[in-house]
Amino acid sequence: MISNFCTYTCTCTFSGGLVSSFYWFFKTIFYIILKVFNRLEVIGSENVPEKGGVIVAANHVSYLDPLVIGAALKRRATYMAKEGLFKIPMLGIFVRSFSFPVRRGRPQPSTIKEAVRRLKQGELIVMFPEGGRSVDGNLLEAKRGVGAIAAISRMPVVPIFIKGTENALPVGAKFLCPAKITVIFGNPIGIDKEETDKQYQERISRDMMEAIRNLNSKELRAKSKGLKTFYSMLLVLCSMLIQ
Repeated sequence: MISNFCTYTCTCTFSGGLVSSFYWFFKTIFYIILKVFNRLEVIGSENVPEKGGVIVAANHVSYLDPLVIGAALKRRATYMAKEGLFKIPMLGIFVRSFSFPVRRGRPQPSTIKEAVRRLKQGELIVMFPEGGRSVDGNLLEAKRGVGAIAAISRMPVVPIFIKGTENALPVGAKFLCPAKITVIFGNPIGIDKEETDKQYQERISRDMMEAIRNLNSKELRAKSKGLKTFYSMLLVLCSMLIQ
């Protein structure tokens, strides 16, 4: 799997410019680290359209989340990053290879306009609807930014649930811990042709958070089912041994 991913990545690297090469180089390295060190598991990546503008909306529990999503995606991802990061020597070059600046707090009209422009050009933009990291892992209320951008651009939203990054890079940690990370992609949420922008904005803000919450529940149910199957087999085996 890793060799196939590397082949795909190298092809993309040499077909783009310097910035694109920079992005794919680090993406490949980070993917390998996560796959080996954190047993990265990606579920439902086929739900992400192979081309065209799309918003990827995920829960946010760790500073590691943006990098994990980028590694899990087969497409190149674009992010919104704090504008101060672009002014830091060397780091600014790295950040610029996969993001555009945004002010903390309420998104500026210029930021929304830039996001819409990029989406209409066919880019995939990763966003965190909660607007910040959840301290306890519970989903926070969605901010208006993602819904507004989705409504204006009229692009679909793919929900994502990330689990394990809060253990792989806990608050205050300086180094990566060997905790398993799982990324689950849900089905795209599209716009109804009869919906107005306002109606779509209100619905998408509600539906994407519900979808993220359901992805978490789905994973818990799958694990519960797996444990029940395991214990059932164990009981049958014990019964056979006793007889």
